[in-house]
Amino acid sequence: MVIRKIILWVIWLGFVAYTLCLAPLDQTDTWPLGWKLLTLQWNKLNAFIPVIFSLMGVWPMIYGAMMFADGRMQNFRVWPYFLGSNFTGVICLLPYLIFRKSNQEFYGRIDKWLRFFDQRSTGIVLLIGTIALLVYAFTTGDWQDYVRQFQTKHFVHLISIDFCLMCLIFPITSLFQDDMARRGIKDTRIFWVVALLPLFGPLFYLCLRPPLMETLEESKDTEIKNKLAPSGV
Repeated sequence: MVIRKIILWVIWLGFVAYTLCLAPLDQTDTWPLGWKLLTLQWNKLNAFIPVIFSLMGVWPMIYGAMMFADGRMQNFRVWPYFLGSNFTGVICLLPYLIFRKSNQEFYGRIDKWLRFFDQRSTGIVLLIGTIALLVYAFTTGDWQDYVRQFQTKHFVHLISIDFCLMCLIFPITSLFQDDMARRGIKDTRIFWVVALLPLFGPLFYLCLRPPLMETLEESKDTEIKNKLAPSGV
């Protein structure tokens, strides 16, 4: 567990330093490119760029589908890290993964927001959307031009690396393992299949994983008291 946190710290510090060094917001081409992405003027861009930009919105949803159940068992809120990860990727996501404590249980009610992230249909929509984005990129995009922009435009360079880091840290953190244990999945082969299949492994997992079981906190307290009570009482 300590080694994992050290690795995550190194990745976070390295990427933050690299981002500050490149300073994409100081580049004259960043704001026009960002405006075209936000206003959906994708026809004016190489398709690979808006697709990677969009997939950087898919990844926080994948992590969120596990973080919000996990966050019930933590001493701090998930919301700031989830929202921040939609804008800054791993820069805001990694602090949650570093500071969280491993927990493989879930107690409490499943509210509407948690049910949205927990239901398989959410994973299915994300999977279909991801496939559609990738088909769009590979059928209309120019890969050689994307490589050139990756090498010359800091914004494209950083969101591409950010996407790769989202894939990399998924099996490193214990968040995924804890989610499996929380749902009674004990087959380690499932872990390795999901972990070694970037992006699509986690998406298929969200589509197929069993739902959380709702348990009242009072029931947990009663269970603990019964275990501690002397026999015959």
